Amino acid sequence: MVDYKALVEFVVRELVTQPDQVSVSVTDRDGRQLVDIAVASDDMGRVIGRRGSTIGAIRQLVGVAAAKAGDAVDVDIIG
Repeated sequence: MVDYKALVEFVVRELVTQPDQVSVSVTDRDGRQLVDIAVASDDMGRVIGRRGSTIGAIRQLVGVAAAKAGDAVDVDIIG
């Protein structure tokens, strides 16, 4: 089984300026795993990226890992 929390936390901590403020939680909802990312307000733009490109890449990375493992995973940012 893939540890989606560790995967997302590693990637996000490398992107932000305040890695100690990164919080990632995983909940199970209707057979899908929901990965929620919380960061400092100053780092929100870094995680989202221009036109959502960074969060899109994170979602794609998790999606590939989930597809290989046969899981259904969604990634959201908590604002």
